[in-house]
This record gives sequence, structure tokens and C-alpha cells, in this order.
Amino acid sequence: MSRSRKVAQTSVNAFTEEERAAMKERARERKARPRAGKADGEHDVLAKIAEMPASDRVMAERVHAIIKAHAPSLSPRTWYGMPAYTKDDQVVCFFRSAQKFKTRYATLGFSDEANLDEGNMWPTDFALKELNSAEETRIANLVKKALS
Repeated sequence: MSRSRKVAQTSVNAFTEEERAAMKERARERKARPRAGKADGEHDVLAKIAEMPASDRVMAERVHAIIKAHAPSLSPRTWYGMPAYTKDDQVVCFFRSAQKFKTRYATLGFSDEANLDEGNMWPTDFALKELNSAEETRIANLVKKALS
């Protein structure tokens, strides 16, 4: 077998089934984006949240409500099949269900568009096992800081 064929086969197997599914969802989102408005984006986000297992769905609903309440300038839309929130069409933060990539916890992630900088090193992803008032307050503060 030639080297180029081996590289091609390795590349095909480099992504998990879940990663390939997310890339396909992203391609569908990009095709649909010119037609989608803010209302359509929220509809898509709520539909994705409704598909999640109960434990992640409850957290995603709370995260969605917190972001809407504390960062109304962010527009909801899906991003790689995940609920995401954008400013000027750039993803600022997103919610990744544990089921999405078969991990043991859900994640609230922030892109490089978020202003969370603290010195030379800071977290951009936060593991979520459950939400109580302390985590909800922290999420609200992180989202506000991300937009500052």
C-alpha cells in the first residue's frame, strides 16, 4: 500500500463518529445561515436542547435562560449542533451536552471572542455536573465579563 493511501486511510479514521456527525451538522448550519434570523436561531437552540438527555437538558435550559437574562445582546444559534450564543455573528459561548461526545460531564465553553483574559492563562471551558445558585451566579458573571 502506498504512503499516500495510508495517510488517507488514517485521516478518515482520525475523527470519531460523534465528531463526524458534528461536522455534518456544522455544514448544514452554514447552508441554512443566510436564511436564519434571531428567531430562527432561538428556535434551533431550543430544539437542540429538547433533544438532550434530561440531566443535560435541565442545565442547558438554565444556561440559556441565564444568558438571555444577563447578555441579551447575544444571539442564540446552533454551532456544530450545540446551543451557542453569538455577537456580531461570532460565537462567544456554547453549551456542550455530555452526550454530544460521550463525556462524563456537560461543558460551558467560551471562544477567543470572549473577554475572559486574566494574565497569561485562564480557563475557557467549564465542566458542569449540575447547577445550583452559586454556579448560576458564576455563569452570569462569566457571560457579562465575556462581553466587557
